[in-house]
Amino acid sequence: MIIVDPQPHMTYQPFLPEAAAGNISPRHAVVPLRRELKRCKIVAGEVTKVAHTAKTATVQPYVGPALEIEYDHIIVAPGSVSRTLPIPGLRENGVGFKTIGEAIYLRNHVLERLDVAASTTDPAVRSRALTFVFIGGGYAGIEALAEMEDMVRDAINRYYPELTPKDTRWVLIEAAKRILPEVGPEMGAYTVTQLTKRGIDVRLDTRLESCVDGVVKASDGDEFPSDTIVWTAGVKPSPMIEATDFPRSQRGAITCLPTLQVVDGDRIVEGAWSAGDCASVPDITGTPDVNGQLPFCSPSAQHAVRQAKRAADNIRNVIRGREVRPYRHKHVGSVASLGLHKGVAHVYGVKLRGWPAWMMHRTYHMSRIPSTNRKVRVIADWTLALFLRREVVPLGSLHTPREAFDEAAASTPPRS
Repeated sequence: MIIVDPQPHMTYQPFLPEAAAGNISPRHAVVPLRRELKRCKIVAGEVTKVAHTAKTATVQPYVGPALEIEYDHIIVAPGSVSRTLPIPGLRENGVGFKTIGEAIYLRNHVLERLDVAASTTDPAVRSRALTFVFIGGGYAGIEALAEMEDMVRDAINRYYPELTPKDTRWVLIEAAKRILPEVGPEMGAYTVTQLTKRGIDVRLDTRLESCVDGVVKASDGDEFPSDTIVWTAGVKPSPMIEATDFPRSQRGAITCLPTLQVVDGDRIVEGAWSAGDCASVPDITGTPDVNGQLPFCSPSAQHAVRQAKRAADNIRNVIRGREVRPYRHKHVGSVASLGLHKGVAHVYGVKLRGWPAWMMHRTYHMSRIPSTNRKVRVIADWTLALFLRREVVPLGSLHTPREAFDEAAASTPPRS
C-alpha cells in the first residue's frame, strides 16, 4: 500500500483548540504516519494528477522529478480546506484554524498581543492588541474562541499586572441566527448565554463585510480595529481533487455511493473510493427530503474516521470477491468544549452542560485519536495540567526562524 501526503502526519483536528490554548502539547495532536503505518510506503509529496482511466497518479515529491504511480484501487481522501469568501482584507489579515501550524501561530500571536498591550502607553494600540475577533459559530470557532479566552484570562490574572481581563474584547461573528447547531437549539442558546456571561460579544445574524488594514466592519454597522481575526466559517473540499478525473457534486466533493465507491451518475467507477470531507456520501440513516433525496454526511471527524474503516473493509471485500457494505452511522450526539471545565453535550438524547459535558468531550476525543502512543501522551498532558501551571510563553520567532540570522548576515561587511 502506498500513501501520498504533503505532510508526514495526520492531524486530529478536534484537539487543535486545546493545543492552541496549551492544554496539550501541539505535537500530541498529530500522529506520525511512518511510525503508525509500518507496512505502508509513505511518499511525501503532492498529487498533481489522477488519470483513473489509466489507473495512474502523478506525484510531485518535495525534491526531484515527478513520479507516476500505478494502482489497482485508489482512495482519494485529502480532506478539506477553509472555505473563505471574497471579503476585502481577509486574505491579508485573517488566519484559519485548520492545521496544527495555524493553531501554534494563533497561540503565539495572541500571547504576543498581551506583551504589546502590557508594554504600550498608547490606549489605541492597547485596545487594538486586546481585541480578538472570531468569524464562524460552528465547532471550530466556538471551541477555539472559548479556549483562547480561557488562556488569556488565566495569563492576565497570573502574569500581567498591567492588564485586567476587562481590558480584552472578544467578538464572535456568526451569519446564522444560532451557533453550534449540532448540539441542538437549547444547548446552542445555553452556549450563547455562557459566552455572554464571560464578557464575549456574540453577534448572530451578522456578517463580516471588510477587514482592510485590520479594521473590522460588520454588517450591523459596527467598525473597530483588531490585530487578531480568526476565520472558522466552514470548509470546502481540498482543491487537490480538481486534479482528478472523478465526478464531483455541486459543492465540489467527489460523488460516492453509501459504500464509499465513487459513482458517476448511475455507473460505479471501479477501483475508485473516497471518504471524509472531500466526499459526498449519502447518509442512509437520515430522513429523505420531499424529493426523496437522502441528506449527505457532514464534513466532520466523526464521519471521516468511521468512513475510513468502512472503505478499507469494502476494498478487502472486493478483492476477496465478497459483497460491499454501505456506510451506516448511528448518530449518538455531539459534544463541544467551552474552555477548561466547561462544555455542552447532547448525547443519546441526554443534554449535559458544564463539567460533565466537558469530561464527556475529553473522554470521547481521547478514545478517538489514533494510536495508543498519542492517547497516553494526551492523558499525561492533562494529568500534568492538574498540578502545573499553564505555559504562556510566546514563541513567535518560530514563524520567522531565519530573520535574526538574515539581519546578522546582512550587517556583515564583505571581504576586501
